[in-house]
Amino acid sequence: MAEGLSLKKQRFTREEKAEVRSKKLKKIRTKIWADCYMYLIVIPVVVYFIIFRYLPMAWLGISFFDFKILKGFSGSEFVWFDNFKAFLDNPDFLKILWNTLSLNIYSLIFGFTAPIIFAILLNELFRTKFKRIIQTVSYLPHFLSMVVVTSMITTFLSPSLGIVNAVIKGLGFDPIYFLGEPGFFKGIMIISGIWQGIGWGSILYLSALTGIDQEQYEAAVVDGASRWQQIRHVTLPGISGTIIIMLILQVGNLLSVGFEKVYLLQNAQNLGVSEVLSTYVYKIGIQSGKYSLATAVGLFNSAISFILVLIANKISSKVSETSLM
Repeated sequence: MAEGLSLKKQRFTREEKAEVRSKKLKKIRTKIWADCYMYLIVIPVVVYFIIFRYLPMAWLGISFFDFKILKGFSGSEFVWFDNFKAFLDNPDFLKILWNTLSLNIYSLIFGFTAPIIFAILLNELFRTKFKRIIQTVSYLPHFLSMVVVTSMITTFLSPSLGIVNAVIKGLGFDPIYFLGEPGFFKGIMIISGIWQGIGWGSILYLSALTGIDQEQYEAAVVDGASRWQQIRHVTLPGISGTIIIMLILQVGNLLSVGFEKVYLLQNAQNLGVSEVLSTYVYKIGIQSGKYSLATAVGLFNSAISFILVLIANKISSKVSETSLM
């Protein structure tokens, strides 16, 4: 009798579990169907990342082979870390690494802070119409093709036709071939990068500024705080979380410089300061056909960037209690 009751109880429990599971599945299906248009929007993005971001990672194994395209992995010799050693032993390794790091450090100092300052200045504007005009004008350079941007830079800085040299000649000085002078290259990259990205980069900070409680400003005014003191003690702390997260992500890109602009502005005269990891990978991989070495350099870049993100994230979590995880 006891065994029969026990079996009935077990059967009842299984039926209950099955019913609960069925209800959960039904609820999930209902939720998916209700948000089906959102999922349809997301699907292309997911497919893009799978095809162009995740599947190509399988080819990172090339960096450990003396890879031959026609022979594939099975017919290519496994060389362990020889490709990494070849890159580290390259006489130009330190120069390329320094060029990459220095460009990114300057970009971190000036290019990262510029959108923050611009967003705060926009936030201080009271005339809505004027503010929108400034925002629209500042966004436009972001949508320009990199070829167009580099063409504009080359034209403006041209020794014969450029407006900059026209002003210099008007002041009685000799024209300067800016793109041929190594000392000007990093400045050109940073200034043009700020011009191109300051408006677009400020969007995130403007969004964060709208989330600050206005009562804090009112309390600051009651306490007699000036506009600068309000920015210092209310505005900056209010967007500090966003700034820290963006800084952590930026630190992860310290070894990554945009390939297009550097390559298009590169020439024989400024090669000593313009050769960075991305252009080096292109030249040895695409132009020279050394796919294994190029992949090894790319993997080295990604590994160091990942380590930098972890370090920056750890420091941030200890100092400010704000982190990615």
